[in-house]
Amino acid sequence: MSLPGVHQRMPNADVAWLHMDRPTNLMVINSVMLFDSRLDAGRLREVIAERLIAPYPRFRGLVKESRLPLRGPSFETDPNFDLDRHLHHRGLPDPGDERALRELMSDLIATPLDHGKPLWDIYVLDRPGGGQALLVRMHHCIADGIALAQVMLGLTDTRPGRTPARAGPASARVKPAVLAGALEAATAVPRAALGSAAGVALAARGVAEGALGEARELLASPARALELVEERAADARALAKLLLTPADAGSALRGELGVARTLAWTKQLDLEHVKAIAHAQGATVNDVLLAAVSGALRRHLRAEGEEPTEVRAFVPFNLRPLEEAIPEDLGNRFGLVFLTLPVAVAGRRARLQELKRRMDSIKRSPEGPISFAILELLGLTPQALESRIVDIFTAKASAVMTNVPGPREVVYLAGVPVRAVLVWAPTSGSVGMSVSIFSYRGEVTIGLLADAGLTPDPAAIMRDTETELRALARLTPTS
Repeated sequence: MSLPGVHQRMPNADVAWLHMDRPTNLMVINSVMLFDSRLDAGRLREVIAERLIAPYPRFRGLVKESRLPLRGPSFETDPNFDLDRHLHHRGLPDPGDERALRELMSDLIATPLDHGKPLWDIYVLDRPGGGQALLVRMHHCIADGIALAQVMLGLTDTRPGRTPARAGPASARVKPAVLAGALEAATAVPRAALGSAAGVALAARGVAEGALGEARELLASPARALELVEERAADARALAKLLLTPADAGSALRGELGVARTLAWTKQLDLEHVKAIAHAQGATVNDVLLAAVSGALRRHLRAEGEEPTEVRAFVPFNLRPLEEAIPEDLGNRFGLVFLTLPVAVAGRRARLQELKRRMDSIKRSPEGPISFAILELLGLTPQALESRIVDIFTAKASAVMTNVPGPREVVYLAGVPVRAVLVWAPTSGSVGMSVSIFSYRGEVTIGLLADAGLTPDPAAIMRDTETELRALARLTPTS
């Protein structure tokens, strides 16, 4: 298959994610599809070639840093591109059980991508009982979580038979109606140096530039004045929150990071059951799931001998319209908001209601768009300075919380039904834990990725999350 060459300048937000890579925090989005039977290797290869490599140039482009000043990196044609260098098969080490599969995935997730080829890999992993798992690893500079979800969905069909390949991005085949959700999977590290006048001025530039167009509009329409003042006040409050929020309180969730990672996930949870809990408590599904995670983190901190204090999390906020197909150049289009998890609240109903109140406040705030502007500015800074800024900013939170929507119906990859989908968002800087929610075919799964030294038993936190959900279901309905 002959494909056109690749030459794409990397947008500033993508540059920021590229340069955040560290041995102790890889900027790689990891997702897994689980299958109860084996995939046909030849058919899988054809699907990937037609629906991933052909429509999206970034998957066949090398990341090249420019030698010219003020000119960022770009995706350039890999003259030695070979799809087989990106497709790998791994058998399970002894004893070949689910624990061995988790340990194998943990090892792979902690492995840096090879910058001598396009920054992605796919592993076909054997599962106990004859099934397989497909681990997809993609560098964050290529795309965000919402884009990746649609790209991966574009590899699948709604029935076992093969759907003919179509021209254009594979995501054009995706019906937006099958996606549902508001928050996006990625991590959180915009740019701002706390206490630095230069950092504050640079961060504020994005807000100021946005105001110029509105000022012209104001001259033509004086009636817009009051509305504009209110919007600017909200922008100023959001910017102040992003810049001036202090470092998160010290806890067992924070500490010096190592290279090793450990991961876990919940059972597939009945989405209708979670919806029923949310309806009974006047909350959303996302509120309920994050309240359950908050309760589990409270248990974890108490088990570590700590009196739980509130834990701040980064929540990526999708800025990409879900009704639009993902463009062929992919990229990152999300902002970041702070969510303080009510871990210190003892009662489950009170914890859920407080989390709902905080989430409702975030949804009304302009923090997401403003933080995206800050992230773009971060991509313009020298790499050494960016690293210092990331350290300052990521000290403000202890975890990343994401929610990615998936298909409502069963889908098939290379003719094999997808049993479940798992996602693990990366963390950055000094953040050592991410919690990622993914919904698929009427079920929802929560995945946890953590620094192995700080959280050696993430499965216990996932079990406690399931326990918290059962307890929330027993609460009497809110009147």
